[in-house]
Amino acid sequence: MQRYGIEPGHQQLGAIPDASGTNFAVFSAHAEKVELCLFDEAGAREVARLALLRSGDIWHGHVPRVVAGQRYGYRVHGPYDPKRGHRFNPNKLLIDPYARVLDRTFVLDDRHFAYQSGHADGDLRFDARDNADVMPKCIVTGEPLSGSPLQPAIAWRDTIIYEMHLRGFTMRRNDIPATFRGTLAGLASRPVTAHLRELGITAVELMPINPIGDEPHLKRLGLRNYWGYNPINFFAIEPRYAAVDARVEFRALVDTLHDAGIELILDVVYNHTAEGDAFGPTLSYRGIDNASYYWLMPDDPQRYVNYTGVGNTLNVQHPIVRDLVLDSLRFWARLGVDGFRFDLASALARTDRDCRPDTRLTADIAADPVLSRLKLIAEPWDASADGYRLGAFPPPWREWNDRFRDSARRFWRGDQGQVAEFASRISGSSDIMAGRGPLANINFITAHDGFTLSDVTSYAQKHNWANGERNADGISENHSRNWGAEGSTNDPAVLALRNRHRRNLIATLLLSQGVPMILAGDEIGHSQNGNNNAYCQDNETSWIDWDSTDEAFLRFVQRMIDIRRRHPAFRRDEFFSGLPDTSERKDIVWLYPLGREMIERDWHDPYLSAFGCVLGDGERLLCLFNAGAEATSFLLPAEKRSWDYILDSGKDDGSSEIRVSAGAEYVVAPHSFILFRETPA
Repeated sequence: MQRYGIEPGHQQLGAIPDASGTNFAVFSAHAEKVELCLFDEAGAREVARLALLRSGDIWHGHVPRVVAGQRYGYRVHGPYDPKRGHRFNPNKLLIDPYARVLDRTFVLDDRHFAYQSGHADGDLRFDARDNADVMPKCIVTGEPLSGSPLQPAIAWRDTIIYEMHLRGFTMRRNDIPATFRGTLAGLASRPVTAHLRELGITAVELMPINPIGDEPHLKRLGLRNYWGYNPINFFAIEPRYAAVDARVEFRALVDTLHDAGIELILDVVYNHTAEGDAFGPTLSYRGIDNASYYWLMPDDPQRYVNYTGVGNTLNVQHPIVRDLVLDSLRFWARLGVDGFRFDLASALARTDRDCRPDTRLTADIAADPVLSRLKLIAEPWDASADGYRLGAFPPPWREWNDRFRDSARRFWRGDQGQVAEFASRISGSSDIMAGRGPLANINFITAHDGFTLSDVTSYAQKHNWANGERNADGISENHSRNWGAEGSTNDPAVLALRNRHRRNLIATLLLSQGVPMILAGDEIGHSQNGNNNAYCQDNETSWIDWDSTDEAFLRFVQRMIDIRRRHPAFRRDEFFSGLPDTSERKDIVWLYPLGREMIERDWHDPYLSAFGCVLGDGERLLCLFNAGAEATSFLLPAEKRSWDYILDSGKDDGSSEIRVSAGAEYVVAPHSFILFRETPA
């Protein structure tokens, strides 16, 4: 057996190998003793336990002859006194917050709880069982793999985001080797890259890839956390996503996407961890220094402030926690990541009293010389009463605009009184993003959370029974419509209406001002059978069924992306002014079906379901919208020019070759979106 010594070393956090060994350092302000535990190559047997030295709040030590590949963890001693906010338990092996690699997927076990689960005293009863044999081990790694120097650097106006889950995207692709499906290696394969390029997207937004902790109630139900919004660590990759070596495969994925001209955006979760509320497991931060890492109730530190809705909130006001987040972001940036989408970003903008998106951590990220150059996207809300902050995140932040989603769905569903709201959303939401421009919006019709596009047009109600929560989970109002039958049907009339509305919705997304985001699988008709909260469905409910691809709709989506690319009027940097230019032509004109400009009372007409607009200060485009169940006649603008069809959502591929004279009457079919281009008469 090798004998290990320990030297003082330095205070840089993490496990950092050098020529003679490895330096270990971890933060804890309230610990009384911190022990480094070394394990054998299998991670099964503890071979050494070494006490670290303390300098201020950093515990550190250099261990000679320990090299990359060494498995390790920490045991932290201190008071187990939940009523004072302390939950130290040295019987629980803990994950290093700065660990780069974990040796296995986390599996929830009763031994991970620092208290005796089920005891009458609740979380106050200390648990003395050791959990080392069921705990993932950290692995010492060498220098991080550097990113490629040539990144696509695609302008926001040209960006089309594609949100995907890497496992669900590849699990059912028969053109990928079975051992690669569900992994980073599978996502970097040629068939995937070919699909992304042919579709025309410019950025892949990966749902969280950090190690995942399953919630206790999922274990009881025999389910697992599939989405990944329950992280254990912010530097490592979930082990189940590796075919062989996650770090190598991730770097290969970055290079593959960049070579294809596609950026990579990571969905990151820094607002909470998988340790849950007071009754959750002790995995890392809670056992290292609960009172520093988490927001605790000021008058009852036994309980957690829960801005996130999942039990705990990381205390990013604390400098060590804020540095943890910034260090994590810089780590991924060094690997070539092009941007980040921040889950529940309002929770990162908290002060002691309120939510301020222009201060604290969000301001630090925006000011960072490396991070500020990347794409920064906020989900501008959290689970608290005052956390909805759409429009409040300053540049360079962009924001998910859920009001775009809701407005587009309501308008095309046929709800009354939607024209004014819909017009605001498709023209860039200047009422929300005043002073920032339309490209501050990340527009979406669907996302991982909610119905797929197919289900928006096939289900009036959520169907989440498989989640084991009696269909009580997930939002109940989806602004959806089944168009005559709930779920699967063979009725040709119902199917025709559904297909038309899918085309309306995707065309609205791609031909509106702002940055569009498409949910992976929507382009081929993927359905989750009405489940609008499939976070725990790691199965064929969530895995995209490539064998059932709707080829006609795929071609339509490709065409919409191409139209957006070819017509700059849909990709403006600035809001429309509505004012005449030097040629006395306005950059946008809103049209009533009779051919005149819209006036104030038109916008407030609850029965109006059809309108149009002429947009562009160079090339002129005419959009006609009819969400009603009846055909509507439009008088086309009489500008001594004719109008050529570009798009008709009533056609499977959206195409037509018809030219219409200026000033002519044109009948727009029910539930249709028409696009013309002005041409010389």
